[in-house]
Amino acid sequence: MKKLIFHLAILCITFSYAQEKDSIQVLEEVIVIGRKKDLNLKQAKPLTTIDDYLQQSGNITMIKRGGYAWEPVLNSMATERTLVTIEGMHIFGACTDKMDPVTSYVEVSNLSEATITSGQHGSGYGATIGGSVDLKRNRNYFTNPGWKTMLNTGYESVNNQKIAGAAISYAESSFYADTDIIYRDAGNYKAGNNNQVLFSQFRKLNLSGTAGFRLGINKILEASAIYDKANDVGYPALPMDVSLAEALITSAKLEVKPVNSALKTWETKLYYNSVTHIMDDTKRPFVPMHMDMPGETQTYGGYSALMGSFGKHSFKVNYNSYYNRSYAEMTMYPSNPDENSMFMLTWPDVRTFFNGLYLEDNYEFNCHSFLKLTASAGLHSNTVQSQSGLESMQIFYRDAEKTKSRLLKSIAISYTHKKDVEITVGAGYGERAPSVSEGYGFYLFNSFDNYDYVGNPGLSNEKSLEGNVAVAYRKEKGTMKLSASYFHIKDYIIGKPDTALLPMTLGADGIKIYTALPYASIFNTALDTEYKISEHFNWQTQLAYSLGRDNNNHNLPFISPFRYTTSIAYRHKSFSSELVLYGNAQQSNYAAEYGEDGTASFAIVNYNAGYLFYAGKYKIQARTGLENIFDAYYSTFGDWNNIPRPGRNFFINVIFYN
Repeated sequence: MKKLIFHLAILCITFSYAQEKDSIQVLEEVIVIGRKKDLNLKQAKPLTTIDDYLQQSGNITMIKRGGYAWEPVLNSMATERTLVTIEGMHIFGACTDKMDPVTSYVEVSNLSEATITSGQHGSGYGATIGGSVDLKRNRNYFTNPGWKTMLNTGYESVNNQKIAGAAISYAESSFYADTDIIYRDAGNYKAGNNNQVLFSQFRKLNLSGTAGFRLGINKILEASAIYDKANDVGYPALPMDVSLAEALITSAKLEVKPVNSALKTWETKLYYNSVTHIMDDTKRPFVPMHMDMPGETQTYGGYSALMGSFGKHSFKVNYNSYYNRSYAEMTMYPSNPDENSMFMLTWPDVRTFFNGLYLEDNYEFNCHSFLKLTASAGLHSNTVQSQSGLESMQIFYRDAEKTKSRLLKSIAISYTHKKDVEITVGAGYGERAPSVSEGYGFYLFNSFDNYDYVGNPGLSNEKSLEGNVAVAYRKEKGTMKLSASYFHIKDYIIGKPDTALLPMTLGADGIKIYTALPYASIFNTALDTEYKISEHFNWQTQLAYSLGRDNNNHNLPFISPFRYTTSIAYRHKSFSSELVLYGNAQQSNYAAEYGEDGTASFAIVNYNAGYLFYAGKYKIQARTGLENIFDAYYSTFGDWNNIPRPGRNFFINVIFYN
């Protein structure tokens, strides 16, 4: 407790110095991941995962099931209630246990930034409750003509991870191309005090390519593809590992920039992606019953967006549509060879068809005052294509229909006054449909609370009323932004036990049926500060707190306790270094009603340093660091089944480029 009070006292000192910088955006937060021309000149750990970069946001935390593919949680809401896209493309994981979030199929080496939008202002590409994350690709466009090359290599001691990659790009007046490849090979990581976490290994290959052609003075045609393949991926918090997680993500886009018109840009994209995911328990000892659990999704989609301005209005109109197929099955093999194997569809070939229209208007009253209004409506339809899967659902729901259609609505408004102090206030209303698992999942085992889950196709739309406020203050030497959001969610979807039903999984405590609580509420707040101590020293701090309760005033699971980060960075000419302290308070408001237990407080210290070398027209960026310097053994609220985080880790990243 004394240690926590000491850390809080240090952090609170920053309040008196906290002010705001020009790049602060209240409604949308942009995290720069890295651009080819200056990749890793600004990042502490250039070749880390996207998960680490996203955690820079005060709005995002992570649910961790192993050393790979963490699930992003936005505004204390997991991926069912949020929207994660890659440049507007919908991609659906193929794992019923959420081992493969969208972020697991991309790499830092082929992305430039992540745009994070809170609440209903994030409904530009589809329905959401908590908001959206849109991942942006690296591009040279037609700038910087000629060839550009980059070689990446890295090593991490905590899991003996080897990283190697390369990128080649070319641009001229009518053509550009960017290609990228990166490979990671990691063993089991070690937690604090040299404790090995078994089944936390992984191997991953990611290839990315983008090519653009100028068709005329104002038309650009672009094609892009990502191929990602992970093998031998361990998940120590789960009873199964993954033998294969593979994705192909493709798109073609036409961009038109009208001249002398109120329409500034017209962008139309068509895309297709396919995801295959195979769970595997053959490397686990003492498996009572071997199971095969493959899953796959295919998504066809597109959007057409118009952006322009007239008078004091700037607007966006976006029509987007996608068609998704989600299929997963399970085969169980009894230990007695004389017994027959058992088969079931866990996702019964569910087809989802969505068509939505999004409208946005930004009105400028004057140079200090702005109003943003967004609205959307979408027609969402689920069809169970498998007749046997439908009949299985009808065991629980006699009236279950093959097709279920829903109308999803959204509206949001915010007002910003920007002068000496920038103040934004906003409100919104939005709806979402149940996910495939919530609506049609069949005996999905959840190792977190040890229950089998069964979907409910008759669930109502989840509905959210939200309010938000943000205050940003700016002076020459520093910045401050204080933001808060509140969500009142009606018909909140969550699993509840049904004692009349027997579980399918050996050792499970029972069955939970997805149902709707009358309501739940979620509150989030964050304070971000930055202070320029001198020409070479910079001090940054982030404080965040969240609270989630259901209608009976019980805590909701995976809600972060008070957390903090503070860092002091030094930069002089080609040398830079940074000392970071981060931690969580004790998780006292844990959700015992939903199978959660509390976690202890912790404080972690990291250090990194880097130097930029010049070799003619080439540059070499070298960064090294030590994470968890004191080798603390700890878990956070987001660590599935309390698996420990990595212990002391030495890393080195070297980037060679021109």
